[in-house]
Amino acid sequence: MANRKRGFLGWTWFVMWRLLLLLALLLLVFRFVAPPTTSFMLQSPYPVTQHWISIDELPSQIPLAMVASEDQLFPEHFGVDFAAISKALNQYDDGEGLRGASTISQQTAKNLLLWPGQSFARKGLEAMLAVSLEAIWGKRRILEVYVNVAEFGKGIYGVEAASQHYFNKSARYLTRNEAARLAVLLPSPRNRDPRNLSPYLRQRVVWVEQQMQQLGTGYLAPILN
Repeated sequence: MANRKRGFLGWTWFVMWRLLLLLALLLLVFRFVAPPTTSFMLQSPYPVTQHWISIDELPSQIPLAMVASEDQLFPEHFGVDFAAISKALNQYDDGEGLRGASTISQQTAKNLLLWPGQSFARKGLEAMLAVSLEAIWGKRRILEVYVNVAEFGKGIYGVEAASQHYFNKSARYLTRNEAARLAVLLPSPRNRDPRNLSPYLRQRVVWVEQQMQQLGTGYLAPILN
């Protein structure tokens, strides 16, 4: 019985560390190669449109708008914002449900490799993968992949596809206001349109632009340059 148990545990470890090695190799490849698809794209109930664009070709206001809206501590944390997680857990204890607290690194990991939902298991995997992305990719690559794989509408993935769909131009030519309008589509992109925002979302756009102004155009320079 003991030998059988040791055999089962040994086999489990044998499989687990090889899966981890495969994941690490996959992330290493995606450090240099654009991911051909993502988990969320594969699970999309809508036809998928996505056009990869290098972060070098994007105006600085696009990543700045995403950071201002989603994760202003992005340059400082290592994939996980523990203060935000603590706040989310306190809200969960108060009966408000498990939500929020995801950094851009976590959202990138989720979009690339995981599935929708708010379970503790998924959140735990998301956090571990986010730390792995920070270690293997670094901030610049995380931002580049994020703006290319985030969903901005029904089957619309990445800022280039979103810009062409909503504004009939490449993301290279987006204005600060248009970048902020795309940023406020998250986290409910399938129910929002940057050309027809609700009063609340129009106020949110103003807030995002104010945050971009306060952070300054050089806020992400150490990451992007």
